Amino acid sequence: MLYFRELVTEINWHIVKQELAGLDLITDPATVAKLSLDYYHFSPILQAQLQDKRGELVIRPLNEAEVIQVAKTCVRYKIPLTIRGAGTGNYGQCIPLEGGIILDTSGLNQIIFLKPGIARVEAGVRMAALDKEAREIGWELRMVPSTYRSATLGGFIGGGSVGAGSLNYGQIKERGNVLAVRIVTLEDPPQIRELRGDDVQKVLHAYGTNGIITELEIALAPAYQWAEMIVVFDDFMESAHFGQALCDSDGIVKKLVTILAAPLPTYLTALKTYLPQGCSCALLMVAESSLEALLELIEEYQGHITYNKNATEASKGISLLEFTWNHTTLHARAIDPNLTYLQTFYLTLDKVEQMYNHFGEEVMIHLEFLRLGGKTIPAGLPIVRFSTAQRLEEIIDYHNQAGAGIANPHTYIIEDGGNGQINPAQLAFKALVDPYGLMNPGKMRAWLELSNSP
Repeated sequence: MLYFRELVTEINWHIVKQELAGLDLITDPATVAKLSLDYYHFSPILQAQLQDKRGELVIRPLNEAEVIQVAKTCVRYKIPLTIRGAGTGNYGQCIPLEGGIILDTSGLNQIIFLKPGIARVEAGVRMAALDKEAREIGWELRMVPSTYRSATLGGFIGGGSVGAGSLNYGQIKERGNVLAVRIVTLEDPPQIRELRGDDVQKVLHAYGTNGIITELEIALAPAYQWAEMIVVFDDFMESAHFGQALCDSDGIVKKLVTILAAPLPTYLTALKTYLPQGCSCALLMVAESSLEALLELIEEYQGHITYNKNATEASKGISLLEFTWNHTTLHARAIDPNLTYLQTFYLTLDKVEQMYNHFGEEVMIHLEFLRLGGKTIPAGLPIVRFSTAQRLEEIIDYHNQAGAGIANPHTYIIEDGGNGQINPAQLAFKALVDPYGLMNPGKMRAWLELSNSP
């Protein structure tokens, strides 16, 4: 039976704070406001919709027992609960639409075990810290976002999907990437549930709408010594074909293949010495053992190397990773705040060329390659010169109609930012573990439709 949350006209926050005394409570309005937001401002659409959304109280639990204590209080008083990692998401995943409590999981930061091929950690562990520990035993994270220095693993599992390494291991949702998830529910009373195998899909990329993730068990990848390189090209499509050829070269071990069409490289000002005016470029992370084969491929596609660091050199300072994925958007917007972005599955280079020729510099092509259905395909985060919401919608429609699918980053609704389809398994699981609809309310369209049905 479903118990949809009745509207609460007023919550007695004095009583709530008394009940949660002893926990790390944050009530300072400026800090609460900061911890209520993420990088939603990448989207001019979301900026208008979310800029005034705030929680009432932030709680930073240090262990699962404290999470359960918060869950019990939320159920008792029907308080909306929004879960937060490091807040590095881009489309309002952790922004509370109905106020309530923000649960900052960064205090859950213990590595439970680390062994060849597998790691089990608490949700608030920083991805860079885990990667460093894993490399000491010869393993590393299978994929990391460009925000890996600050992003938490729980936040990435709950609100992210891809990153460097996805050209080998696909999206985080691919079977075998996430082995287990431990959650606290908002049932009455709250329960601890462990999901393993395919059951983890019920909470992956669900924005914390159907479970408070406290622990994760993930598969690791063998660690390599990653060299970093910038290769420039006079012709964009030549650079795109080079990127695809590199990804298709099964004998070359690589982690990152980023292609930026001119004039996008001009926005990477920290790398301007290596990026000649008017050139498109490739930003690469390739195993040192594969460099000889890579050099031959670069020569074949008439590329020119302007930046070349071995693994030891690349480990010092800022990695090229921090100029790729959505950090490219971050750097571009630092120069021109009117720029925004899309998330595009081109699937083929023919589609890339079609969009490149059709939009010109209105939609500047940024390719990131990832594995999908057993092969590596061109996807990406093209940078858009924003004019109006109507024009942005026209651009999205053109892509979709041409077969270059858009995962819309200008909506905070889970389904609308994905393939547009309701996930029956996630909906059914939410009905089980969050019967009052308290968890990150307003983000799951399937639940909104169900709760509003007669």
